Amino acid sequence: MSAAKTVEEYLASLPDERRKELSTVRAVVKKKLPKGYVEGMAYGMIYYHIPLARFPETYNGQPLCYVGLAAQKNHLALYLMGAYGSADSASKLQKGFARAGKKLDMGKSCVRFKAANDLALDAIGESIASMSPEAYIALYEKSRLLTKAGAKKATKAKAVAKTATKSKQKS
Repeated sequence: MSAAKTVEEYLASLPDERRKELSTVRAVVKKKLPKGYVEGMAYGMIYYHIPLARFPETYNGQPLCYVGLAAQKNHLALYLMGAYGSADSASKLQKGFARAGKKLDMGKSCVRFKAANDLALDAIGESIASMSPEAYIALYEKSRLLTKAGAKKATKAKAVAKTATKSKQKS
């Protein structure tokens, strides 16, 4: 993980070939990123986020990440939180890669690549452009409600199970 404080420091710290590939993808991100997101550094990567001044109610007190871009040990990575949080966005991204004849190597939010040419850059750009900060905040808030509801439901289920176990032990 990089300790760079600025995007420029981060890029300067990379070997030439990795810097070139990451810079190509960064140019697409910056071109397609809706107004309201800010570029910076966090978690050792280039980080496009909604500032806390605009939306402070995050679960961890950190700015709400929308896109991340990083040079990992064995690959380059593009983190697409909009595609992670929206099945529709993820499906459109997958279809875009298929149309471009590219293989999508994706975890939950991380698209892994060695070179920018490995990516369906048009599909990446469409995915990034598809969600305004307002829409992303709404998606985030909905996911947090579901998370809270799920946690509450799990707590209630544990309490019911515990009561049932005690009742069986008394019988």
